[in-house]
Amino acid sequence: MKVTNEFLIPFTGLKLGKHQFDYQISQKFFESYAYCDFENCAVDVKVVLDKKSTFMELSLKHKGTVFVPCDVTGEQFDLPVKGAIKVVVKFGDEFNNENEELLILPHGEHQIDITQYVYELIVLSVPQKRVHPRVKDGSLKNEALEKLSVTSVKTQETTPKEENIDPRWDKLKQLLTDK
Repeated sequence: MKVTNEFLIPFTGLKLGKHQFDYQISQKFFESYAYCDFENCAVDVKVVLDKKSTFMELSLKHKGTVFVPCDVTGEQFDLPVKGAIKVVVKFGDEFNNENEELLILPHGEHQIDITQYVYELIVLSVPQKRVHPRVKDGSLKNEALEKLSVTSVKTQETTPKEENIDPRWDKLKQLLTDK
């Protein structure tokens, strides 16, 4: 993944307090990661950088849609996604991003690269099982759903018919009740 200037936030010239940055993420962003689980996306990401005297807090929120195939029917649909993460940025001797909620930048650093955080924020908000909303409410008509309904197990009637009961079972049932 190459670093782009769009997701570098220079914090050295910023005053103490909150600063907001807005990003519109499209499929082009994910092409650089070679990520192909969805074909298109339109996600708005809002980043709030709260600069304090000795550390900073990053709040990332996103909301939008990704165009994914349904796991049941294979039909494409726009799946709404949203999420948020918070990251505390401190300064230390060397770069360390092993903790997902803490980023340590080396002393003398003047900018933060949020590319990886934006990527993880969006990718992790897509559910593992993606089901078309019209499948859930039963309004989607599809060849795959028709075949699934034909091959599904039919529920049997729970009330047994009197003419098919073997009289020997009645005698066995009496053994259970006669105690």
